[in-house]
Amino acid sequence: MRPPVLDPLFSSIRSLTGVGPKIARMLAKVLDVDMATGEPWLIDLLQLMPHSSIDRRNRVTVADAQEGAIATLELTVGRHQPPLPGKRNIPYRVFAHDTSGSITLVFFHAQASWLQGQLPVGGQVIVSGKVECFNGQPSMVHPDHITTVADSAALPLVEPVYPSTAGLSAKTVARAMLEALTHIPALPEWQEKHFHQREDFPAYAQALARIHAPQDPADIALTTPARRRLAYDELLAGQLALALVRLKTRRLSGRALPLHGTCTNRLRDSLPFRLTQGQEQAIDEISTDLAAPERMLRLLQGDVGAGKTVVALLAMAQAAESEGQSALMAPTEVLARQHFATIAPLAEKAGLQTALLTGREKGCERERILASLQQGQIHIIIGTHALIQEGVEFRNLALAIIDEQHRFGVHQRLQLTGKGNAPDMLVMTATPIPRTLVLTAFGDMDVSRLTEKPAGRKPIKTATLPAERMEELLTRISHALSAGEKLYWICPLVEESENSDLTAATERFEVLTQRFGDMVGLVHGKMPAAQKDVAMADFKTGKTRLLVATTVVEVGVDVPDASIIVIEHSERFGLAQLHQLRGRVGRSDKPSSCTLLYKEPLSATARARLNVMRETEDGFVIAEEDLRLRGEGDLLGTKQSGVPGFHLADIEAHRDLLETARRDARLILEQDSELESPRGQALRLLLYLFRRDDAIRLLRAG
Repeated sequence: MRPPVLDPLFSSIRSLTGVGPKIARMLAKVLDVDMATGEPWLIDLLQLMPHSSIDRRNRVTVADAQEGAIATLELTVGRHQPPLPGKRNIPYRVFAHDTSGSITLVFFHAQASWLQGQLPVGGQVIVSGKVECFNGQPSMVHPDHITTVADSAALPLVEPVYPSTAGLSAKTVARAMLEALTHIPALPEWQEKHFHQREDFPAYAQALARIHAPQDPADIALTTPARRRLAYDELLAGQLALALVRLKTRRLSGRALPLHGTCTNRLRDSLPFRLTQGQEQAIDEISTDLAAPERMLRLLQGDVGAGKTVVALLAMAQAAESEGQSALMAPTEVLARQHFATIAPLAEKAGLQTALLTGREKGCERERILASLQQGQIHIIIGTHALIQEGVEFRNLALAIIDEQHRFGVHQRLQLTGKGNAPDMLVMTATPIPRTLVLTAFGDMDVSRLTEKPAGRKPIKTATLPAERMEELLTRISHALSAGEKLYWICPLVEESENSDLTAATERFEVLTQRFGDMVGLVHGKMPAAQKDVAMADFKTGKTRLLVATTVVEVGVDVPDASIIVIEHSERFGLAQLHQLRGRVGRSDKPSSCTLLYKEPLSATARARLNVMRETEDGFVIAEEDLRLRGEGDLLGTKQSGVPGFHLADIEAHRDLLETARRDARLILEQDSELESPRGQALRLLLYLFRRDDAIRLLRAG
């Protein structure tokens, strides 16, 4: 169904000169294309951006060439010195000179006949590469380029440098890229005319040519009109696809779930705490959405402990007032059970029936839950992926809630909503997401934010400590245990591995047990579910008071009287994860502390991360810093989330373009919802170029 005009860009990279099966496999690795599903296309190659460039315009004499710098030299070849027969480890040397001095060209495992052809004795040649010094004599090991003076015009003066993999030469990538540029067809302009002129954007093909065949090292900078144009293309394709999803989803006729107050008032009266202003505002926004006939698509962002669950519960109570059922899907059984433990007693006081469905509910119990759900006796069901399995049927699913959406793929979100007739949707996350990423990942949703913590919560005191001072920390822990405190001790691995120096949870458990006896418990992701439950229950009841754990406790574990957390090898964790882990304490009115144990030497980024953790508890500030420190690629775990990892756009450098792209996309669809106009038809090509085929299918489906 792809327009034929794009066929040249969607032909295999093996159509390029010199790209056989072996090179194609290596290029696929660099381009992050799975060969099991097909070979990379030319468009994949053209969307590979250089990360730097080599400037070969530095034409100097041998005497002026600086050690460690790239130099381009015009030389006369003196003599060849091949290695002695059988001495494969000795390099082949070629001695050359200019009027200022001499230089040795060094080649390992070289073919003598090829070198004699490239560097004939007495010949005038141009060589370019890194100049090094060996025994006081200038040398160049494996020059990047060798050409005759007559052919020197073919030497690339500014050479883009691309990500690579073992065995793939830079020359091979450059040659393939330059040939791929010749295959770009004439395409209509999809950018809005005035914006295009204001930003001084080149045409699409011209922008790619400026990046892949630069005339100046500055041409590949993120801030050039060429790179900004390509970045905007990518951002606009993403925002247009999200806007199409939003438009089509909203067109599926939703239904009004007005606020009657029967269940919601009873629920409010039974709450043992006062709602924060932020919670009240989020509840109002969600309630208004539910009461409207259009489908709700809303993201509820709340920092650790900000009280998202009670906001979701009031939304589910409003759905129940219109005889609608609600489903809350969580990514782990631990989190699902935690939600159930919080929600079920409160829901019961409002007269609502709650059930739990995970992989553990089997046989008669599962059949009973499924029958009650189908008959409408269950108002709220909480569960894991088990909710989207075959055989799970609702009488009237009106509200679908997904917690920690970035742990699920988009298709799982669709599977859950498919259990009802266009139900309203609420997505919750405790991972504070910077606004720029909210736009890229959840641009099809309205957003509510909870920024305050519930009343009475005290700040968490955070300190950093080098691993060398472990004994000092253990003494402090001994005092804390004597005073009746509960502590988490987080390790990055389950068991020790030969190729890692990270402390394993099982090993740390044994060390701490020798010191503190049966007060120490252990929980990690490889344990059977029942064993995990016992370990968590022992910690909750106080049978154990020092819980050694992996990041399995990162989300959804609620032990309000735990007041101390130690995170070992904290330098190996991302900021968002450190923040999530720290949020396991500080969940009551007790003073709490977090100790970030680290191992020297610290990288500059790791030091910056730990400093941020010490200075702030604001998850949104932390998320913005995380984005700044490590880019958007892994902030939400791109692979499993369906969050786009960008090829051409850089979130930090092109932040201003993202807002514009979002506005542009919405305006386009307001004026041309089917993309039928000349610009609309051109934008369809843009969607194909950035693999937004799903959005095109939505257009076709009407």
